[in-house]
Amino acid sequence: MTNIRRKCFLSYHHADQDEVDEFVRVFDEERDVFITRGLGITSDEDIINSDDTDYVMQRIREDYLGDSTVTIVLIGNCTWARRFVDWEIQASLRHGETVVPLGVMGICLPSYKKGTKIPNRLSINLRDKDSDKDSYARWYVYPNRKDTLASWIEDAFDARTSRENLIINPRDRFKYNKSC
Repeated sequence: MTNIRRKCFLSYHHADQDEVDEFVRVFDEERDVFITRGLGITSDEDIINSDDTDYVMQRIREDYLGDSTVTIVLIGNCTWARRFVDWEIQASLRHGETVVPLGVMGICLPSYKKGTKIPNRLSINLRDKDSDKDSYARWYVYPNRKDTLASWIEDAFDARTSRENLIINPRDRFKYNKSC
């Protein structure tokens, strides 16, 4: 089977930059699983510096999500508390008559401590462990294999049309970062 390299937007807390850089190095640059998109992934990209959430959301959608098909939320111990992560997930889940959502999935970084919160907007789109109902998004432990990650990305990509009706995306969003 030929692996299709999807353009994946990476949403993460910049305190986890070293682990994110390693994830990109291994799975994008070395193993060719996906093509990286994201805010601040390379040093020549600007970070959107504004408190106007509507402006930031517009810039995220136009400049970073526009040609991506899957959002990978890389989960560290304080990722849940970051407003940009909430905004990026919200923009990824946006859908309607003329807008196809991005597939959304979470991956716990190696430093993630079991029991740590995950971003709420991701959490409400995950299957409840006590329920047999399906959900839009999935989350996983850090992958060891190229084919494993590729299959997760394909599942998220397929969810854009097969599970779109399961998206939960409240309009309210973080105004400020939360204390971790």
